[in-house]
Amino acid sequence: MNQIDLRPMDLVTIALLLVTLLLLIRTFVLGGKLKRLRKSYTRFMSGTEVEDLEHIIVGLKERLHTQEQNYAVLMEGMEQIARTLRTKKGNIGIHRYNPFADSGSDLSFSLAIVNDVEDGLVLSGLHSRDQTYVYAKPVKKGESEYALTQEERKAISLASQRE
Repeated sequence: MNQIDLRPMDLVTIALLLVTLLLLIRTFVLGGKLKRLRKSYTRFMSGTEVEDLEHIIVGLKERLHTQEQNYAVLMEGMEQIARTLRTKKGNIGIHRYNPFADSGSDLSFSLAIVNDVEDGLVLSGLHSRDQTYVYAKPVKKGESEYALTQEERKAISLASQRE
């Protein structure tokens, strides 16, 4: 029988040939995957009139930044509206009473018109048999430079919903 005599150099050559063959197969497999990926990318980008994803991402980032700025402006506007609403004199409280124990009914009144920090005014109408007297007093933080009656304080309390 003929015996093949392989020298170490021949073994190295065969091993390198096998490695080259494996690498060539791997290259063809990767080429096929790259071709499918390119086809998928082309299908994804069709109709966008953009050549690459970088332009799309940069555009989205710019739009996001603009939206964040608009959101900040809107939030500042909302806070301004909330501050303005707290200072509006929209809380109303009315207390009817009879200042004269001997006659009449609850025809007198105290009307408070204040905001959330109790700034505003109190109107009081005192009704007697012959006439009605109306008094107005400015109010700052629930107090006035003029003496407030118990009924006027009650009207302020009703307006502030602290009762």
